[in-house]
Amino acid sequence: MNINRDRFMLNGRPYPLRLVLDQGYWTDTLMTAPSDDALKRDVELAKAMGFNGVRKHQKIEDPRYLYWADKLGLLVWEEMPSAYRFSARAIERSVREWIEAIERDYSHPCVIVWVPFNESWGVPNLTSTQAHRNAVEALYHLTRTLDATRPVIGNDGWEASATDILGIHDYEGDPEKLRAKYEVADPVRTLFDQRRPGGRILTLDGFPHRGQPIVLTEFGGIAYDKSSTVVYTWGYSRANNEQEYAELYSKLLQVANETFMFSGFCYTQFADTFQEANGLLTADRVPKIPLETISAATRGTRIDVTRI
Repeated sequence: MNINRDRFMLNGRPYPLRLVLDQGYWTDTLMTAPSDDALKRDVELAKAMGFNGVRKHQKIEDPRYLYWADKLGLLVWEEMPSAYRFSARAIERSVREWIEAIERDYSHPCVIVWVPFNESWGVPNLTSTQAHRNAVEALYHLTRTLDATRPVIGNDGWEASATDILGIHDYEGDPEKLRAKYEVADPVRTLFDQRRPGGRILTLDGFPHRGQPIVLTEFGGIAYDKSSTVVYTWGYSRANNEQEYAELYSKLLQVANETFMFSGFCYTQFADTFQEANGLLTADRVPKIPLETISAATRGTRIDVTRI
């Protein structure tokens, strides 16, 4: 896969990305998969829900997951877990571990994007502190040096500087308001200069949008607490029953699929994680609505929620 101007290309043809954010937790074993079959099943479930890729969030995933993604045909964005705070020691450790991750996973064809930073975590003062900006730009250029074949997102979500893809995180829960934000005649002026998803500027001064692909890399996050045992659950918006959940998911995914500005999207999230009840699956991988319904909506097909 490669980038041609503002689009992703696969075998010479535009290839819209339909990703799901996946934190890779399991109920009993946490970040360690209970079995190889469990890793394979996660790949199969992502594909069954209509996604062609996953964004592994704040986790360098087990290489067996990447093996099954290679074998079964699922794209993977690999993201470095963030440091808690900025320090020379944190950057030194992050660089060392990031190099090890790239060297380990370089040969997996499923890996198509490297993401060293997310939402300015570990570098919280990008708008005001040069050292924080230097860290992002250094990791971007180091990654491109180690692997010149794959695109790199320097800092995903907002406050972008050196990057091959402009990722936007926007959890607007009203589908029509989300559509109105991004179906604009002059995106450079209205989006990059005026509107601030998450309350943050999208690009830092000196790094204007240069025509890179724009991807809605986090959105949705609809909480539907179907079978959680957690007393307090959380999401960016909430549905009270299966029909309401399916309808809101379908409408949000229509916006993501139909907005020409976007070269792809990443829905939050794959499965419930602790108090986060905004997964398409429960924590033990039970679909909250039928997989066929999720898949149709993911691909942008309007669904009849009365039949759920």
